[in-house]
Amino acid sequence: MTPSHQLHHLIDPETPDLRIVPLDRLIEHEFNDVQRTAPLARRLANETYLKNPPIATPLEAGDPRYVVLDGANRTLALSSLGYAHCLVQVTRYEPPFVTLSTWHHLVTDIGLQAFSSELDAIEGLEFREIDLLHARAGLARRDFIAYTIRADGTVYAASTPGSSTIHQKNQLLNAMVDTYKERGGLFRATTDNLDEARRLYPALTGLVIFPNYEPSEVMALARDGELLPTGLTRHLIQGRTLRVNYPLAELKSPDSLEAKNARLQEWLTAKMTSKEVRFYAESTYLFDE
Repeated sequence: MTPSHQLHHLIDPETPDLRIVPLDRLIEHEFNDVQRTAPLARRLANETYLKNPPIATPLEAGDPRYVVLDGANRTLALSSLGYAHCLVQVTRYEPPFVTLSTWHHLVTDIGLQAFSSELDAIEGLEFREIDLLHARAGLARRDFIAYTIRADGTVYAASTPGSSTIHQKNQLLNAMVDTYKERGGLFRATTDNLDEARRLYPALTGLVIFPNYEPSEVMALARDGELLPTGLTRHLIQGRTLRVNYPLAELKSPDSLEAKNARLQEWLTAKMTSKEVRFYAESTYLFDE
């Protein structure tokens, strides 16, 4: 078996695919986090460099657009500041380049009764109390579109009566998230362990657990102009480019896109030639983000 620290043979650490593309060709696949975008725009307005480029993937053959897999808050912030172009790292949306999993939502600072009653009131969605093991199994089979673990320990599975399309299910998931995303604290989590969540967040209201998605589902929804709920997809990127520190003035320049990309390639070649780019294959903790 290949050791986990080795790089997959299809990934070339020498040549990250960096491009400057029009912002209007970058489409989101999930709603932005309103609690993060505005502060980020204020910060970028006072900065000189774009530190970490968003990650994007081509939509489909013949379509000039890209789907932003990670960094939608950055692209929206730049757009709000009047930028026409953005530096992105382009990747293929498939293993080993990208691994897709799901974040869950940890909700705080909302009364449990209000949290429960607003979820229960969503038209087209049925909640029934269930034990945690069956909730996990049912979600894996896609019998449920989500389940919640409330602060009192009760578990409720959310399902739709009859058959529903991916678009209908996505609309219902958005309706669920809309009941709490701007009212209380919303944090991303990878666990459905209530005790662990409560230990970290004493003001816990509940956990909302989502199903795993396939890249084709994410791309189809994005192509059709539908956004997944905020903070749902979790993309693990092999060979992610960080600390690029590319001048924001280059992105805001009135020069043509072709001229900007030509200068980008010159800049990248100079970085590679002077050995300023280093590749780390191992997992890394960063303490200055």
